[in-house]
Amino acid sequence: MNIEMGKAAGLPQKPLGKLTPNPRTRLREQFHEVARFKYLAKRTEVTYWHWVVRYLKFHRREGKWVHPRELKSQDVAAFLSDLAAQQQVAAATQAQALNALVFLYREVLQVLVGEIGEFERVRRPARLPEVLTRDEVKQVLSCAEPEFQLPLRVLYGTGMRLMELLRLRIKDVDFERNQIVIREGKGGKDRVTMLPQSVKAELRLKLEQWRLEHARAVASGNGATTLPDGVEKKYPGAGREWIWQYVFPAGTSVRGRNGLRHHLHEDTLQRGMRAAVAKARVAKRATCHTLRHSFATHLLEAGTDIRTVQDLLGHKDVSTTQIYTHVMAKPGLGVKSPLDSV
Repeated sequence: MNIEMGKAAGLPQKPLGKLTPNPRTRLREQFHEVARFKYLAKRTEVTYWHWVVRYLKFHRREGKWVHPRELKSQDVAAFLSDLAAQQQVAAATQAQALNALVFLYREVLQVLVGEIGEFERVRRPARLPEVLTRDEVKQVLSCAEPEFQLPLRVLYGTGMRLMELLRLRIKDVDFERNQIVIREGKGGKDRVTMLPQSVKAELRLKLEQWRLEHARAVASGNGATTLPDGVEKKYPGAGREWIWQYVFPAGTSVRGRNGLRHHLHEDTLQRGMRAAVAKARVAKRATCHTLRHSFATHLLEAGTDIRTVQDLLGHKDVSTTQIYTHVMAKPGLGVKSPLDSV
């Protein structure tokens, strides 16, 4: 089966709204310049560049780098086939690598490599997600260290992805409407999820304490946080404003040499989750993302419409959400956060 690179990634073949990078700079600078112009998420930018580097390393000849302009469609196919046959990556990983190379050729180099041709595709049966029962969720949350209990409860009670939780800003928590706005989730889309009633009081108290600490930091000339791309230019000084602070800030860590306060590191919360699972003696390989799987499954078991669950999770296609119907225990009625019944 012949597949064109642009079509494989669902992208148009003709350049539209292009930025032609400075040809005198190195490929890496050109790549990041275009990535910022296209508003790629920082993690996507880093991940895509990682695949470009792996692609170039794969085609090194006698210890010398080969510029991607010199490589042909069959070279792309050879790399993708190696990922499947030798590296044995997941199907999603192979697709991610393909999308990265599409971005490289289409957006950065602005060339069409034509049809990739035949390449070995990853064919592995879909695996059911690991899901905790309601009792197991209760055990894990109660066994978590005090500093991790609130973020883990919010993670389960909202169905957010880990980085969506950690990047949550003060301005996006609406206590009056009982909702949380998730900015630039997967695919760069915004969506809304519920604010669980059972965490409102605790979250309010935490934010009041955090606000006092932030005010002291600002008074001493500090208190700035990292901002989304472009916000600092559009709103000078926004980094010190309360509304732009992270809901779950890092304790004492800073980002780079500028002293900006970052959010709680993802590895820190993951370690807290693993410790809680071990302490609760839950015989499952549960991570922070398992709480998202459990959120979706428990909502469906409670009788929530699958389209509603799809919207809450931010799934592009309902077929992605349907996988949770295979791990449901039983149907039910009611639409509310599963955290409120724990």
